[in-house]
Amino acid sequence: MSLRDDLAARIAAQGPITVAEYMAEALLHPTYGYYSTRDPLGAEGDFTTAPEISQMFGELVGLSLAQSWLDQGAPSSFTLAELGPGRGTLMADILRATTRVPGFLGAARITLVEASDTLRDVQRETLAGHEINYAETADDLPEAPIWLVANEFFDALPIRQFQRDGAGWRERFVGLDAGKLTIGLSPVGPQASLNHRLDDTENGRVVEVCPSAPSILSAIGARIEAHGGAALIIDYGDWRSLGDTLQALQHHEPTDPLADPGQADLTTHVDFEVLAQSATPAAHTRITPQGVFLERLGITARAQALAAKLDGPALEAHVAAHRRLTHPAEMGNLFKVLGLFPTTAAPPPGLEK
Repeated sequence: MSLRDDLAARIAAQGPITVAEYMAEALLHPTYGYYSTRDPLGAEGDFTTAPEISQMFGELVGLSLAQSWLDQGAPSSFTLAELGPGRGTLMADILRATTRVPGFLGAARITLVEASDTLRDVQRETLAGHEINYAETADDLPEAPIWLVANEFFDALPIRQFQRDGAGWRERFVGLDAGKLTIGLSPVGPQASLNHRLDDTENGRVVEVCPSAPSILSAIGARIEAHGGAALIIDYGDWRSLGDTLQALQHHEPTDPLADPGQADLTTHVDFEVLAQSATPAAHTRITPQGVFLERLGITARAQALAAKLDGPALEAHVAAHRRLTHPAEMGNLFKVLGLFPTTAAPPPGLEK
């Protein structure tokens, strides 16, 4: 039995499922789900994230958070949180970089929001020597000052897809055609929550909606505004979603999202407008290209300092990593950064209102 067989039997018995239901099963099914059964990162996995490319990324993210903590009076106790921390590489780099900030680590209660038991085991190894706390969801984070990072977290959350049809919408569903998983459409109907998208969505185009994102951002924004703190949300996407962006990666190569559920990573582009609005009452920054954010924080100077100690293949890899993180043709423009902060405070370093 495979997840494809399991889903096919379910659809045959009960009817088509939403794209969100399909993504949730493909990624988090307890027996066959992609994140439930493997460490997907790095050369041996299916994709590589910015923290795996270079230590510079995590170092600068950490220093932005630490400076924000200083700017807000250096609270003596706060939550240092990460959503979807992967192998723990980003948090490890944050902790290493911020050892130079007096009092920061002593005040920090490190808390990771992670659904995968497999990845939790890896994170404990990566962060050995630090006391790590886990939260099941953002709602479970402490009611306290919070400095948080979410790197490539929201792109993996399940989304529903709606295709415009005149003044109404058809939801896209995963069904069966001759035993094969395929995309179909619901009957046309109104979607009051998408009325504002009729102005910018052509007939036949798709709008994606992430059902779980607003509640996550609401929980984070409420804590930041009530207790102080900041959040850095780093992901690929834009201010407003448009089009079918569901994609699958297997062994670092694109593949059909429906071909082999549970065996490939599924992601979509992030709608930063929804994230920003959902974080009210906290304030939000402009979304900023990742390359610009890192350059403002001094990545080139840091890269030059590290390069002085390298030569040969190590130097070549280091130069390539700097380019990959910052160049507009690579991750520099595709990935965006959104900051959240209290309405009475300054935005996190590297970002602007």
